[in-house]
Amino acid sequence: MKRLLRGIFAGLVGTAAMTAAQLAAARLRGRPLRTAVPQTWSEAPAPAQVVKKAADAIGVGDRLTKEDVPLLTNAMHWTYGTVLGVVCAVAADPLRRRPLVGGLAFGAGVWSASYAQLVPLGIYEPPWRYPVGELALDLGYHLVYGAAAANAYAGAARF
Repeated sequence: MKRLLRGIFAGLVGTAAMTAAQLAAARLRGRPLRTAVPQTWSEAPAPAQVVKKAADAIGVGDRLTKEDVPLLTNAMHWTYGTVLGVVCAVAADPLRRRPLVGGLAFGAGVWSASYAQLVPLGIYEPPWRYPVGELALDLGYHLVYGAAAANAYAGAARF
């Protein structure tokens, strides 16, 4: 139970760090800090599109509107990041010994998994179709997530 709770904590810390990095990058790039209501679902951020596809698959997709996109994006982002913290807890022994190195590897793995999941769903293009700078920025967010989550887990394991 303690490992599970530490994993949830690590996921929350990692998600908070990733969110802060994303907001800082958006500000520096002059982009909006809030998720806008898109014209179409295909313009929605990936987390909202995942929720919409899942809702469509179980027959309740018509209950979601494009006005729900900002809420769905945030809810999915925080839920996914928190759940991945539990995955971090499962891999905790190597992460605890060298949290920064293990966390960076974990973050890179999460980044890779996002393409493995979202490309087949039609939400992302294959990575070779994106500019290198965009891929590097996205990888950077995930490295921040992994490092923060692993360090939070290692720190919480002392208690």
